[in-house]
Amino acid sequence: MKKVAPKNKSPKKKAPAKPKSRSKSKKNGRRLKRWKELGWLRKIIRFLWVSILTLWLLSLALVILYKWVNPVVTPLMTQRFFQQMFQPHRPINFEHESVPIDSISHYMIDCVVASEDGLFLYHKGFDVKQLKISYRENHQGRRMRGGSTISMQTAKNAFLPHRRSMVRKAAEAYYTQLIEWMWGKRRIMEVYLNIIEFGDGIYGVEAASQHYFGHSAKTLTRHEAAQLAVTLPSPLKENPANPTAHFRRRTSSIVARSSKYGKINLDAKPKDLNPKYRDQEDIIDFLKWYREQEKIEKEKEEAKAKKKK
Repeated sequence: MKKVAPKNKSPKKKAPAKPKSRSKSKKNGRRLKRWKELGWLRKIIRFLWVSILTLWLLSLALVILYKWVNPVVTPLMTQRFFQQMFQPHRPINFEHESVPIDSISHYMIDCVVASEDGLFLYHKGFDVKQLKISYRENHQGRRMRGGSTISMQTAKNAFLPHRRSMVRKAAEAYYTQLIEWMWGKRRIMEVYLNIIEFGDGIYGVEAASQHYFGHSAKTLTRHEAAQLAVTLPSPLKENPANPTAHFRRRTSSIVARSSKYGKINLDAKPKDLNPKYRDQEDIIDFLKWYREQEKIEKEKEEAKAKKKK
């Protein structure tokens, strides 16, 4: 039998692959065409939506980053630096050193809780009772007392410039809630003590301790810690190196109060806390209450207007 030689099958020629750059440029061209076809109102809405989403993602990323990394520079530090540059009477000064919370005397933690936020371990970021008092005092035309908690001060100092506006207040509330959810009390206290302002250009308890007392924050005594705590409401006015009679009285008061509170346990679980203060209202409760108060005030104004008529 004759062997038949196999026929040479010519391989099928594959169509040349389209360059990727061309396909990408076509996609981009289509997107640009779609964008041009949109009306101006839709363009504005889309731009705003993308901007809000981007800002939200950036804020979230920053909060996540600061959960493990201490802020090197904050908006307040930048603000103060430019103020020093453009005000001739103020020398340019920048002292800041971050340390772990284990390298800070527990007296410092006890004193800032006693001075700034007695319910720090109990609330969910907001002292709702104090916010309600501030609201009433504002409506009565009286000077408002500070209702800012340590969590709120941390959010304000870490993420926002110091300005008085409703937008900044809303942003402060947003960041406060985020760090309460994501950081926990121990981390909030650690960041707070490392960025808070203790004088003009002096940030963080380590820098303050070295500046005023010549030693590290780990070796602060209760009295020294109380002196630093007194400066916090007005760090540009109060000075532990030059204490006034009022400053000394405040120091003694904080020493006594912090001794009464005892050592603050930042890792305390809810069951370990005093049941008397355990159930604190949150920001949602305050907003509901605020809405009711605004409704009552509106009804009062309407009743007054009717009487005048």
